[in-house]
Amino acid sequence: MPNPAHTESRNPVKRRGGRRLLAVLALPAALLLGLGLYWFQPWKLWQDATVHESLPAASPSAAAPPTTRSPAEGAPGTAPATPQTLAQGTLISHEHTTTGTAKLIRLPDGSHTLRLENLDTSNGPDLRVWLTDAPVKEGTAGWRVFDDGAYVSLGKLKGNKGDQNYAIPAGVNPSDYGSVTIWCDRFDVSFGAAALTTV
Repeated sequence: MPNPAHTESRNPVKRRGGRRLLAVLALPAALLLGLGLYWFQPWKLWQDATVHESLPAASPSAAAPPTTRSPAEGAPGTAPATPQTLAQGTLISHEHTTTGTAKLIRLPDGSHTLRLENLDTSNGPDLRVWLTDAPVKEGTAGWRVFDDGAYVSLGKLKGNKGDQNYAIPAGVNPSDYGSVTIWCDRFDVSFGAAALTTV
């Protein structure tokens, strides 16, 4: 017959060993959870950042106005006195529901800006605005095509809602790119995109 005193003396040892094991397992689990939260940042899906920017009169880093030729007169002239929309397109949804309009605009000083109007998409980690030469495809086939060819990052997405402007660097020829994407650089996926059609 077992000795009760002997049995009771072993139980605390087992309990202490179990606690130590739990403590050892809890540390890496907490680290993994922290890394996962940092990487995915799921709370951003419930946080909106709304930006309302007016159309700029000129790019902050613009050069002198280039000489242009008027199609009507066939004579040299200066850049138009008002902003001109050169191309535009409607944003379609990719990994996240996305709506709004993308416009490629030439400013009076000859510089260019990409304007997103009435944008509505999800927030997320490391979102960028890209000009690309990739075709815009519906559905999952279009989620990951935008880093396959040429692209130019215009910077971080300022907000997941509203109207916002993204200056196009002076050395970039906008006509080399036919689409725009809201690109999640962390997971290499498009939230939404638009094909730019000449106006």
